[in-house]
Amino acid sequence: MDVKQKIQLLPHSPGVYRYYDAAGNVIYVGKAKDLSKRVAQYFVEPDRLTVKTRLLVSKIADVQYSVVDSEADALLLENNLIKQYKPRYNILLKDSKTYPWICVTGEEFPRVFLTRRVVKNGSRYYGPYSSVMHAKALLEFFRASYPLRSCTLRINSDAILHGKFRPCLDMHIGRCAGCCVGAVSRDEYNAWIDEIVRLLGGGVNSIIRDYKARMNAAAELLDFETAQAYKLRIDALQKHYAKSIITAAGDRDVDVFSLETDAGEAFGNFLRIRGGAIIQSLNLGFKLNIEEDRAAVLSEFLAEIASKFGALQGEVIVPFLPDVDLPGVTFRIPVRGDKLALLELSIKNAREFRANSLKQREHTNPDEYRMAVLEELRGALGMQELPVHMECFDNSNIQGTNPVASCVVFRNAEPAKKDYRKFKIKTVVGANDYASMKEVVNRRYARLLEENPDDLPQLVVIDGGKGQLEFAWQALCELGIQDRLTVVGLAKRLEEVIRVGDPYPLFLDRNSRALKLLQQIRDEAHRFGITFHRSLRSKAAIQSALRGIKGVGEQTEQRLLMHFGSVARIAAAPLEDLSALVGPALARRIHEQLNYGEES
Repeated sequence: MDVKQKIQLLPHSPGVYRYYDAAGNVIYVGKAKDLSKRVAQYFVEPDRLTVKTRLLVSKIADVQYSVVDSEADALLLENNLIKQYKPRYNILLKDSKTYPWICVTGEEFPRVFLTRRVVKNGSRYYGPYSSVMHAKALLEFFRASYPLRSCTLRINSDAILHGKFRPCLDMHIGRCAGCCVGAVSRDEYNAWIDEIVRLLGGGVNSIIRDYKARMNAAAELLDFETAQAYKLRIDALQKHYAKSIITAAGDRDVDVFSLETDAGEAFGNFLRIRGGAIIQSLNLGFKLNIEEDRAAVLSEFLAEIASKFGALQGEVIVPFLPDVDLPGVTFRIPVRGDKLALLELSIKNAREFRANSLKQREHTNPDEYRMAVLEELRGALGMQELPVHMECFDNSNIQGTNPVASCVVFRNAEPAKKDYRKFKIKTVVGANDYASMKEVVNRRYARLLEENPDDLPQLVVIDGGKGQLEFAWQALCELGIQDRLTVVGLAKRLEEVIRVGDPYPLFLDRNSRALKLLQQIRDEAHRFGITFHRSLRSKAAIQSALRGIKGVGEQTEQRLLMHFGSVARIAAAPLEDLSALVGPALARRIHEQLNYGEES
């Protein structure tokens, strides 16, 4: 039975489907509310699918499925199968790091320490923490505020009764209460542990309220020492948690997700808010091997966080709805108020994570970074091919004098300076940017078609607006290559991208790498053209200063410039030195013309 026949027999039930290639390897795992309808969407006309999805479908040799009871079960099963098989075309988690947890052991006198291994032995684990520094800062705060033991001794009531332990240095300097020798009761020690657990669970506000009530009660009884002790604890808590308490959120308990998508990858941030405080924060990156909908990526993010942190809170704040419904979870897209402030904080973290990841990749893996930039540009312009070869044209003239143009070439998002070309405008009279652009584009690609027709660029950028773009397009049409490349204009005023036949300009994100690459090649073309134009103006100025003198020809001009170096030095030279080169009469004429502007 072939694949299409199997699809017709799929049930209309929630479940997970798996695609296999000819070698029997799982190449894609997906979830569905309706298996039959979802899988059938892959086997439609190829033109309705994206390029990467068409490639996936071409590799499918078999399909298997598993029916589950609900969408939530399908999401969890999909997440587990992706981790098990690591299919080539799935959304894959890029972050393979292990994160630290704070462990509170289940002993009679519990220990509190940092670990990266979760062992099911009755201990309680809090985290994971994306920042090791934050986790260590928490532990330092606990040790400064509560005299807990740091040793690994097996301390229990029987061992204490038989005097098996001796006090250590920590007890002598006041860092440990000395539970090993019975200096503190089990109830008092565990009261400290209970407070630490409440703090790790986000109960800092409730603990501060309890301390304030106890402080006020002690003050009323004139027990000012106890009141002062509680005040010091309140100050310590407020100082340490000042940065993590979200004052606008009150005592709200929510989970917050945000997602920033990029070319071929996504960057997510998760915040867990308990009692108005951030108790967990995590950034995760995802690699998108086929064009996935944002809602599907968010669903994968939800499943990954649920597997790391446990069940999600009943209220989850998101920037857009995922493509799955979870029982007992309400998704909210805030538009104002404190919930919107929480979402904006998460989005800020996701964007910062994206920027840092890209910046790090630019230095550690520049080839991969450049390909990602080109992929982003390809998607932004709707191109079929990756623009690994780009060329940009710019005109340069001042009031119509010395009109020139430049063509710069980028290969793999880097300047290929040996391929740069500069042009003197030959057929256009005066300052006509439109006609000049048409002439230069025509000359460039007529010659390229003659010398190397296989080296046409995938993308041509015109420095200018609709007029310059239209005349460049006419030149390409006259050469018959308008369908073999993409041509766009980049206007300077608003940095809008102009496309042929589109009445509306395309505005790319000001911070996008695609726009920055277009700006880079445009600015390079402008720099190269201006440099060429200045050199021509300089030569023209020299020529007009010397050639305008009767008796000075090209050879005399060259001899003078080679000897003196510049027109200014020729003008300042003594008559004797000039006479030695060109004779007395011409020397006197040159000296007077350059210094007084008239012939003798």
